[in-house]
Amino acid sequence: MFLQSVSFWNLAFYALMVFMATLGLWDVFFGFEENKCSMSYMFEYPEYQKIELPKKLAKRYPAYELYLYGEGSYAEEHKILPLTGIPVLFLPGNAGSYKQVRSIGSIALRKAEDIDFKYHFDFFSVNFNEELVALYGGSLQRQTKFVHECIKTILKLYKGQEFAPKSVAIIGHSMGGLVARALLTLKNFKQDLINLLITQATPHVAPVMPLDRFITDFYMTVNNYWILNARHINLTTLSVAGGFRDYQVRSGLTFLPKLSHHTSALSVVSSAVPKTWVSTDHLSIVWCKQLQLTTIRAFFDLIDADTKQITQNPKKKLSVLNHHFIRHPSKHFEENPAIISDLTGTSMWVPVKVSKWTYVAYNESDKIYFTFPLENHRKIYTHVYCQSTMLDTNSWIFGCINSTSMCRQGIDLSWKAELLPTIKSLTLRLQDYLSLSHLVVYVPSIHGSKFVVDCEFFKKETRSIQLPVTHLFSFGLSSRKVILNTSGLFYNIELLNFGQIYQAFKINVVSKCSGVKEEITSIYKVHIPWSYEDSLTIAQVPSSTEISLKLHIAQPENDSHVALLKMYTSSDCQYEVTVKTSFSQILGQVVRFHGGALPAYVTSSILLAYGGQLYSLFSTGHCLEYATVLDKEAKPYKVDPFVIMIKFLLGYKWFKELWDVLMLPELDAIVLTSQSMCFPLVSLILFLFGTCTAYWGGLLSFTSVRLLSSLWLALKRPSELPKDIKMISADLPFLTIVLIIVGWTTCGAFAILLTYLYYVFKNPKHSRRSEKKSNHHKDSTVHHLRLSASDAEDSLRMHSTVINLLTWIVLLSMPSLIYWLKNLRYYFKLNPDPCKPLAFILIPTMAVLGNTHTVSIRSSKLLKTTSQFPLPLAIGIIAFGSAHLYRVPCFIFIPLLLHALCNFI
Repeated sequence: MFLQSVSFWNLAFYALMVFMATLGLWDVFFGFEENKCSMSYMFEYPEYQKIELPKKLAKRYPAYELYLYGEGSYAEEHKILPLTGIPVLFLPGNAGSYKQVRSIGSIALRKAEDIDFKYHFDFFSVNFNEELVALYGGSLQRQTKFVHECIKTILKLYKGQEFAPKSVAIIGHSMGGLVARALLTLKNFKQDLINLLITQATPHVAPVMPLDRFITDFYMTVNNYWILNARHINLTTLSVAGGFRDYQVRSGLTFLPKLSHHTSALSVVSSAVPKTWVSTDHLSIVWCKQLQLTTIRAFFDLIDADTKQITQNPKKKLSVLNHHFIRHPSKHFEENPAIISDLTGTSMWVPVKVSKWTYVAYNESDKIYFTFPLENHRKIYTHVYCQSTMLDTNSWIFGCINSTSMCRQGIDLSWKAELLPTIKSLTLRLQDYLSLSHLVVYVPSIHGSKFVVDCEFFKKETRSIQLPVTHLFSFGLSSRKVILNTSGLFYNIELLNFGQIYQAFKINVVSKCSGVKEEITSIYKVHIPWSYEDSLTIAQVPSSTEISLKLHIAQPENDSHVALLKMYTSSDCQYEVTVKTSFSQILGQVVRFHGGALPAYVTSSILLAYGGQLYSLFSTGHCLEYATVLDKEAKPYKVDPFVIMIKFLLGYKWFKELWDVLMLPELDAIVLTSQSMCFPLVSLILFLFGTCTAYWGGLLSFTSVRLLSSLWLALKRPSELPKDIKMISADLPFLTIVLIIVGWTTCGAFAILLTYLYYVFKNPKHSRRSEKKSNHHKDSTVHHLRLSASDAEDSLRMHSTVINLLTWIVLLSMPSLIYWLKNLRYYFKLNPDPCKPLAFILIPTMAVLGNTHTVSIRSSKLLKTTSQFPLPLAIGIIAFGSAHLYRVPCFIFIPLLLHALCNFI
């Protein structure tokens, strides 16, 4: 019956929406590179020593604990406190374990052993009982206060030591990073207690799913504090994102706000981190060996030799983080590197006058300095590019001042080089170095190693090629391409008109080589100049390589930079670069950035259908089929224009002042605009996805009710039809009071779930009456029986829609229920409880609706008003609930309450 009420074209449309949504979901969950992280292993058995907390503290936080990580002899030695190292505190995230510290703790221990424990780090970890703080925000403040107490406890463990620390470094994974930032908001917290904060896959900007007001309030408190106190926050902070492999926390949420006064904050995607160059998922970011090695190298470079603790110099801290996480010159970090280097000793000096030069070094017995005179090259070329496949950390390229053929001292240009997976490279603009007379490339004496050094002079315009990306709506049917015919080593492909998060493309690089016998490696680097989200692809040429091109962060309005495809190529090969729109990846971006708002659009569509059913009951006396009325009422033009109009009017001062006087919350569309998340037509796409989900959800709800009714009828087998319908049964007040008491003493979401189950399993009686009366009608010609059968069918349709709406209330309240069940052994009553107020008013409402029939409300004076309410509420859900999902149940409840009141008015 449900499918029969839908036309073929509507069914085809809903099937198409399912297909498009599947494409988007596939791109989010599977459309990324394979996991290239190496596993980090422990060389000795890991041990977690529980740190004894003061009794009052342990009693106040019974579910939380503090541990010290150790292995082997180190663990045995440090069972006897106090400690002598440098304290680092690891904070796990949502459902995270304190044992996740073992990867970075083990690597730090191995590094300390390499330097004979001249310095070493003590890694502590907090056990938050694997709380689901991404689903329920009521415990975030409690976690923050506990971490503060842990820091004070940790520092007491070093009392009396010669180099006792006065602060700790913090590594926070996921929500643990947000808890670390929240420490600064505590009234009695001293900022000097933290010397460094590194967060891994932490959603700093906004919660991934705003499922209760405690999460959004916590975010608002933390972010507002950091913005308003930017001048006074001297905490060096690094945020590392996982890239597209992390579908739990998209990387755009991890970027710390760029504040004009807070310059000690860095945000980077793991695919752009030197010596890491891989995307990590949400869990592997804590054990990815490449990333943890980079982190530990940075930690050891941060040590102050005088205090044997992490330096208090903010400039040095930022320099170290830039060196290891942003741009690595293939040299060991030096706080004050020597600019002038001595070029002396027994060596050969070989002049090179050609514009393009290659040298293959193998078993060199003597050091060689190759000198390139710059005076003549400046007249013809604008830039010089050099690269070496020898990835040691020694200086390799210098500049000589006023020299003829050789110089005793040179300016060390190696610090300006960039390390890549297979080469280290340097590009210089000749006009910036007018004081240099020669460029010097140093080849050391080596035995048994082979490496290649290349240099070439070129004009910028010959290596910078513009490639406009294809239009968004070309759907991959058209493409644009460029062919690199010249035999250069380096090219910049400027990707014009690319800077929005809804854009997504496939780049295909085809390389063809002639006369090449051995395997050659090329590197293709997508460089995004307005954020550190670069990605690298290594290709063995000749080959055909596909590169995904999409953004984590949209280009700021005042930014004029152009995204680049940097190609480190072979002079023996020809390259063809093709770009075309990827429709599946565009859908993936819609899901990635806006998928969390889908419940708001689904419930908005269901509300429109609900209103249509109530109006048909008022106007015709009968309730229409859900699928029919959904097709008729769930139209985007009924909702979106109002939201757009409100957003437009809020641009006017008088309307904004009126809005503030009415104390209305900020429009969600404005919130999304501030986060650069407004896609063209995104609301339309989400509305279509929402209507499609509402249709298939309605089908599931209707089918479930039919199956339950059949089961109920088979088990009960009533002998006769009920003669009258009671709106309030004898046991209804008692059941209502019991459910309210359950909600008060335990968890509001639990009471809502019980109410939902009561309503669902009571509903088959209506269906049974419909089926029984319909069968009875076949053998009867009495007029009131025919009407009764129709009324029962109408009631079934209405109750199926109510179940659909109630299902979404249960789903959106489920996170706090899961949290409560998980912590039941510590807390019998959930406090604070985000669902308790809703539960208290929803329980009696659903108790009444469970005994409501269309025949009892169609003559109500309130029915017409009730049928008109779902439309403005559907608009309200999109306006205020798409970025604040916890508001959606409140919008759903209002028409249900009015529906119940129709029984009395």
